[in-house]
Amino acid sequence: MARSYAARARLAPAVKVVMTLLVRNEADLIEASLRFHLNAGVDLVIATDNCSDDGTTDILETWARDGSVHLLRDEDRHLSQIKGATRMARLAATDFGADWVINSDGDEFWWPRGGTLKDVLATIPPRYGSVRGMWRHFVPRPDDERFFAERMVIRRCVPVTHRQHAFGPHFKTAHRATPDVRVGGGNHDATGEGLSPLIGWYPIDVLHFPIRSFEQCTQKYVQHYEWRKGRAMDAFMTSAYEAYRQGRMREFYDAEVVDDMQLERGIEDGALAVDTRLRDAFRAIDSGARMTFVDAEIDESYLSELGTLEESAPLVHAQRRLDELESRLATLERGLPSRLARRFRPPSS
Repeated sequence: MARSYAARARLAPAVKVVMTLLVRNEADLIEASLRFHLNAGVDLVIATDNCSDDGTTDILETWARDGSVHLLRDEDRHLSQIKGATRMARLAATDFGADWVINSDGDEFWWPRGGTLKDVLATIPPRYGSVRGMWRHFVPRPDDERFFAERMVIRRCVPVTHRQHAFGPHFKTAHRATPDVRVGGGNHDATGEGLSPLIGWYPIDVLHFPIRSFEQCTQKYVQHYEWRKGRAMDAFMTSAYEAYRQGRMREFYDAEVVDDMQLERGIEDGALAVDTRLRDAFRAIDSGARMTFVDAEIDESYLSELGTLEESAPLVHAQRRLDELESRLATLERGLPSRLARRFRPPSS
């Protein structure tokens, strides 16, 4: 019987896991992100507060005082996400002794599919420098003012094929700490010496909650549009800003909310599923219990979501071509000695 992640991790050296967060105005969930990840195997969070004015700064300062967060501030209102994330990821390697770095957004919760994040990352073979998780999108539900994780327990099972949509398919990357890393846009990839990706095994689900309330949705997309002004903007962000500008933001938001009738229909046809993992995790934390991550079964939609994503991932295609090339070269190399022997064999007398 195969060993669990946790059992295999006990045979591997201990790893230090550092998470990076670039945040602006995420007071509705930033504390939840810290509570969850520091209970899931993250040792330290390096957070950059980028011009928050909604209470996010106060929350981060509280956590910084006990050493759980190393807090940076950047007042550049047009700070590049790539620049900010790369700076923190390099700092994790040079100043904080990280073995692995997870570059996350505030609305993402990295759920290891068995064991803790430490357990999972400790089992990655040394030849690989990065591993990826897949976004699993949770849809907004009617806002009854409860904690978002209590009411948002419905997961979308059919990914939007348009990659620029909030619920589009994407991988997210965790990588070994290195001072020359460059984090890609959206934290979807990381490049640098020794960061070859492990392809075909995705041991982390990245639970994604991009739209949580009308107020948060409005702030998010207006803020993002103005933040990226002058740079490329995706279609979903642009349509949200246009709705705001034309006074149709409520209409835009309501179109994304799944009501009870849509929920019933979506569960029946497999487009939606009930997923209480995050809700149950916070209930455990609040009760003083320890979160547990049992080896996860493959849910019905996992493989179809993964297939959709792999088919559109350039890195996966490139890795497959490289694997095919290596296989052909190995075949040629195995046959080379016999061909040389035949070529240089002395003529028979």
